[in-house]
Amino acid sequence: MIKKNKLIYFLFFIILVNCSFDNKTGIWDDGENEKKRISILAERQNQVIQKNKIYSSERIFDKEILLNKKINLSKPKNNLSWVMPGLNYKNSFGNLYLPGVDNVVLKKKIGKNKFSLSKPNSSLLFFDENIILSDDTGTIYSADEAGKIKWRKNIYSKAYKKIYKILTFAIYENKIYIADNIGFVYAVNFHDGELVWVKNHATPFKSKIKIFENKIILINQDNRLLSFDTKDGSKIWDIRSISSFIKSKNLLSVSITKEGNIISINTYGDLTKINSKNGNIFWSKNTAESMLEHATDFFKFSDVVIHKNNIIFSTGITIFSFDKITGYTKWSQEVSSVSTPIVVKNNIFLVTENGYFVILNAETGKIISSTNILKVLKNNKQKTKITGFIMGSGKIYSVTYNGYLIVSSAYSGKVESFKKIGDLIVSNPIINDGKLFILTKNSRLFVFQ
Repeated sequence: MIKKNKLIYFLFFIILVNCSFDNKTGIWDDGENEKKRISILAERQNQVIQKNKIYSSERIFDKEILLNKKINLSKPKNNLSWVMPGLNYKNSFGNLYLPGVDNVVLKKKIGKNKFSLSKPNSSLLFFDENIILSDDTGTIYSADEAGKIKWRKNIYSKAYKKIYKILTFAIYENKIYIADNIGFVYAVNFHDGELVWVKNHATPFKSKIKIFENKIILINQDNRLLSFDTKDGSKIWDIRSISSFIKSKNLLSVSITKEGNIISINTYGDLTKINSKNGNIFWSKNTAESMLEHATDFFKFSDVVIHKNNIIFSTGITIFSFDKITGYTKWSQEVSSVSTPIVVKNNIFLVTENGYFVILNAETGKIISSTNILKVLKNNKQKTKITGFIMGSGKIYSVTYNGYLIVSSAYSGKVESFKKIGDLIVSNPIINDGKLFILTKNSRLFVFQ
């Protein structure tokens, strides 16, 4: 089976090369090779098997544990911009300032929802009083805080209209840099959306984007970690890894230390530390070995969080802490985070996909408390999953696939309130300038304050 999949990847590579495009307009020549590639991508999307289970049932965390100690938190920090996935280079949210969510200050549909697939949308960005978001057709929107669209940009020709677009984007030096699940990387001006440059790399990208010291950092579906120049998209360095038969249902994560070293995770479960300047590898450690016997089709990974000298992230069944310098495993615990684990002082806060709000000791990995937050919903509404969460002023705001917002106390673990949004929610919420932003599957933007 592995040899067969490697052969398929090799054949894909032969088919996908030599794509051309027009640098001036961003509308490239849809030649025969590119048409074949588009057909393959469309066929693979149409054959998506909706599987949420990635581990055996006996490994699902489902324990409630009463809190028996005091939880200390840092003072809430008022976040005034969100310019990259994961908020910052370390993917470290912390305790953000959010006084409440009693009032809906904006509810507006921005964009289209053409496809029925429930893949994650890109997270919102916020900078200089502008909201940046995208829809599943690949259109990028810039809107003001009242929801008025300032500009929109779609670089794709008609040949790509049947492809579900998953974009990841970041703002850097007054430009927005975008990568997609087709293989394009491009840049547009932040203020007017005009195309600066575009490159077709012919292999879909599979990670969230990070930009550091004029370098675009991405992982493609063949587990190659790549660095591109922000000036023109030219390749700087390329780290090749094993092309895995294991697929990841979500976008992979990249984080960057204060020393400028990249920490990444690929679909094979390899955690790697790399020098961002030249692509040299410091160390690499495989984290998937313990999961292989339990895996079916997909692995899920949270974002990789850097906290002090610790690297913290979770897979579908386990959360780990590694030493940032050596890669040594400090501890592991069989509980998983559906989204980015949040580290505040000596505590890790996470919510599992099946609805357990868990607090762990950051130094030991010991579970301090666990609460099933989905129990507050009616019985027929509990058959859902958590799709994201964030901390605001000592409360955990969790969103569900079936459209609920659940508010829990980070001090006690108990649910304080919940409200129905209505639409399916497949993306993580963000907090900016004392407001909570939620983008739904149906391209509706909700802002609470």
